[in-house]
Amino acid sequence: MAKVLVIGGTRFFGKNLVELLLHRGNDVTLLTRGQTNDPFGDNIQRLVADRTDESALQQAIGDQRYDIVYDNICYTPQEALAACRIFSGKTERYIVTSSLSVYSFGSEPLRESDVDTAHMAINHDADATFDYAEGKRQVEAVFLQQNDFSAAAVRFPIVLGPNDYTKRLHFHVGRVLRGQTIVIPNPDAKMNFIHEEEAARFLYWLGVDSELTGPVNARSEEEITLVALMNEIERQTGCRAVVKSKGEESDQSPFGVPDSWIMDTSLAFHEGFRFYRLSEWLPELISYVAAEEKGEQ
Repeated sequence: MAKVLVIGGTRFFGKNLVELLLHRGNDVTLLTRGQTNDPFGDNIQRLVADRTDESALQQAIGDQRYDIVYDNICYTPQEALAACRIFSGKTERYIVTSSLSVYSFGSEPLRESDVDTAHMAINHDADATFDYAEGKRQVEAVFLQQNDFSAAAVRFPIVLGPNDYTKRLHFHVGRVLRGQTIVIPNPDAKMNFIHEEEAARFLYWLGVDSELTGPVNARSEEEITLVALMNEIERQTGCRAVVKSKGEESDQSPFGVPDSWIMDTSLAFHEGFRFYRLSEWLPELISYVAAEEKGEQ
């Protein structure tokens, strides 16, 4: 049994991760701002702090030690540097959630070495601001270059699932059902996705069952073009998609990338992790979302 801290675990794949950790008998503590209820009852310990406030986070952690820390909500190097100070000597392994966004677009599958954050310069300016992609690169750089604990950064693509609070798949399915326009600049662009349950399963494996360090790509097997995605939505809904290459900002697809954006997962595969195939879960999820959009769920 491992003693595990999850920073951000009340919704989406963070919640799935906590459920999996509990199911497998781990001692779980959840750290959040205390603004979202969770369903875990007396099965977990709870800490309340705003992780962007270093002193509050320090006070919440105190002298507690954890075998593994999962950090799902770190977005800036300032937050990462604070976490490294606080957890120095208090954990053996740190898993931070990163993103496909650290990579540029391109037709070839992207490998972890294409963005070498382990040797990237860290911006220590406390007042510096970053867009999402650079923020995640900087977060990785901080955790991967410290020496107090073993660290890995999971580069996820867009995560989908019935509990996705961003509703990006809902946007597409709902518009197809209503006959509304969806603007997709490049329908032939290839995308990767991962299901929320698989994201949680990967996080668990990386923290508990693997000794991998550094950045690690994680996504379901198989790519899908955006036109193929829209075709699958048409099959599952029985409605025709109205897709255009240009249009109003409000009609823009959240998946409307200018070029392909796909990752290579051979590193995780060779270490023993087996990903689901996209075709194993995407049609069923689209059907579920369609029923929800129709008010049948």
